[in-house]
Amino acid sequence: MKKLTKSFYKGDTIEVAKGLLGKILVHKVGDAELMGRIVEVEAYVGAVDKACHCYNNKRTKRTEVMFGPPGHAYIYLIYGMYYCMNVVTEEEGEGAAVLIRALEPIGGVEEISVNRYNKPYKDLDKRQIINLSNGPGKLCRALNITKNNYKDDLTGNKLYLLDDGYKVSVIGISNRINIDYAEEAKDFKWRFFIDGNPYVSK
Repeated sequence: MKKLTKSFYKGDTIEVAKGLLGKILVHKVGDAELMGRIVEVEAYVGAVDKACHCYNNKRTKRTEVMFGPPGHAYIYLIYGMYYCMNVVTEEEGEGAAVLIRALEPIGGVEEISVNRYNKPYKDLDKRQIINLSNGPGKLCRALNITKNNYKDDLTGNKLYLLDDGYKVSVIGISNRINIDYAEEAKDFKWRFFIDGNPYVSK
């Protein structure tokens, strides 16, 4: 397995989003390696996208990382309780990122289970297993990704992405989810997922 490099993240946001499918997100927490295969993403491009936090190149303390070097983590809070993880893309100064929407757990599942449900993996039913990380807030809780990971360098050794050679057979494409406020941007076909994977969010 090889770690993704800065050059990967520097590319066009739509292409980076598609390229992230099948890659492995790793968060090292103490001695544990919490790992999940990316099965669903959404692209956001500030220059043209009214759903993006930095639409019209709006810079705030929260969004400043989106304009920084590619390959860093943009973490934000929704509903006052759930963190979401984004991967900063494009050239420095562009203001764009890819939201990681769902993962298929593949490593550290015992700790992932405790993080999500406070009980061991063997005690989970089928529905709970599927719901471990099939949403942006769920996956951050499962992998213990929080505001402390804001601006983490994704080419470092704490929070990073790996390529194990996995090949995606069919990429599903659709509108993004829960952005009805975004006027014409709500119809952008910028959600990409591994078609048929059970961990894709519903």
